[in-house]
Amino acid sequence: MYPEKITLPPVRSSVFQLITAFSVALVFVAVAHAATPAQLLAAYSAQAGSAAVPERGQQLFTTRHGQEWSCSSCHGAVPTKVGKHASTGKAIGPMAPAFNAERFTDPAKVEKWFRRNCNDVVGRKCSAGEKADVISWLLTLKP
Repeated sequence: MYPEKITLPPVRSSVFQLITAFSVALVFVAVAHAATPAQLLAAYSAQAGSAAVPERGQQLFTTRHGQEWSCSSCHGAVPTKVGKHASTGKAIGPMAPAFNAERFTDPAKVEKWFRRNCNDVVGRKCSAGEKADVISWLLTLKP
């Protein structure tokens, strides 16, 4: 008359998944509302779950990763001056925020350009950690 065994999903697992999903959503909200390079850096670092490393950001920026270009192909090895798009020749403002106050202030633009450029440079989306590393390196460049 009674069922032999009723199996319920583990509560611990469901709660953990809910908390994880909520945490990820908060990070995305933080990135979407960030208004300064430092705030974007903090949001990407939180999303990655680790602190950014400027040296890794410099290496990512200046090295070719099996693709035709590196970031520095267009932005310059030290991105404190105006760069030039490798195929169109279009001028690109300095990437380092200390040399271009508009850099990393619009989260939608930041995501758009990371998405496009990471695809061109590394052939995939960049991770939150890679984005944090690049921004952290660019923030070290001062006049």
